[in-house]
Amino acid sequence: MKPLRPVVLAIILAAGFFYFTTHRSDRFAGIDWPSRPQHVEITEAASGSSLDSEEQNNIDVYRKNISSVVNITSRIRSFDFFYGQYETEGQGSGFIIDKEGRILTNYHVIENASKIYVTLHGREKQIPASIVGTDKTHDLAVIQIKVPELRPMTLGDSSNLLVGQKVYAIGNPFGLNGTLTLGIVSSIRGIREPDGMQIEDAIQTDAAINPGNSGGPLLNYHGEVIGINTMIASSVGQSAGIGFAIPINTAKAVLNDLVTLGRVRRPALGVRTIPIDAELASELGLAADYGLLIVQTVPGGAADRAGLRGGSERAYLGNMQISIGGDLIVAIDGKDINSQQGLAQIMNSHRAGDTVKVTIYRGKKRIDVNVELGESREQV
Repeated sequence: MKPLRPVVLAIILAAGFFYFTTHRSDRFAGIDWPSRPQHVEITEAASGSSLDSEEQNNIDVYRKNISSVVNITSRIRSFDFFYGQYETEGQGSGFIIDKEGRILTNYHVIENASKIYVTLHGREKQIPASIVGTDKTHDLAVIQIKVPELRPMTLGDSSNLLVGQKVYAIGNPFGLNGTLTLGIVSSIRGIREPDGMQIEDAIQTDAAINPGNSGGPLLNYHGEVIGINTMIASSVGQSAGIGFAIPINTAKAVLNDLVTLGRVRRPALGVRTIPIDAELASELGLAADYGLLIVQTVPGGAADRAGLRGGSERAYLGNMQISIGGDLIVAIDGKDINSQQGLAQIMNSHRAGDTVKVTIYRGKKRIDVNVELGESREQV
């Protein structure tokens, strides 16, 4: 039997092959096997498809402003105990504000820099820049390059922004030059930067802002600068849809000082005050249950020159000795003052030399006094 096994096996295999290739071939008769045609027919869009109005505006805003947005490279010298002196490099953005080559950016973009270089859009050469003025309190800085035929950006108005307005951010996120992102105004709120500085009425936006966007412009629908992109809220170090910009009006209020003096003449009333609530007002017999009670004025300072009065009677607030009997500030330029923070916010919207209308109670009498603001060094 053993010699016949190979023969039987061969017969079975041959029969199976015959069955599947002949009797069952009809199962595959309806299948169209792939072929190679002479050419491929595809559906193409009509040439020159028109853009809708939103797309066209995006393009117009970008083309109008991109040549005015710059890449800023800052080089910082540091020292390590083991390796000695070494240099690190940071990246940021900025934008041209006049034909003399002055550029507005964030203070933190150029902070502690030993060398600063600017790269214009579409060019590779790095141009040395010098510092014109800095304002750490508002996280602002002005630098300058010497290049002819520069195109400055148009500075808009950030005082009447509404949540929902469309905005554009242009900058250099992660070193990717000339990037445009689109979003809306998400909110207007006060925020605190990582270094503890407060930004009043910061513009919150969902336009993608990432490292490298700092110092770049935030634009409105018309392509006007309404803010300076400055920080993001994120746990991963990149855009999470919550970015913040410094209002352009904050920058415009200090630009003249930055350019002409290199610093900001911070305004001040030249007073020391304590906040008043209903309980304290009742104890002191004050005419209003809110405001700031002037404890002391700086001799020769803004408030003193305008005739405002500090306290003349000794009293104790807890364990702290104060002087009472002075004027009670309740408003400035018609805006109620409820706290020292509120006073600081109003001061941030002015500069030294501005005149404000201070509303006070002197005893039970309500009085308006015009005060020419002094510099913050006058503050008690």
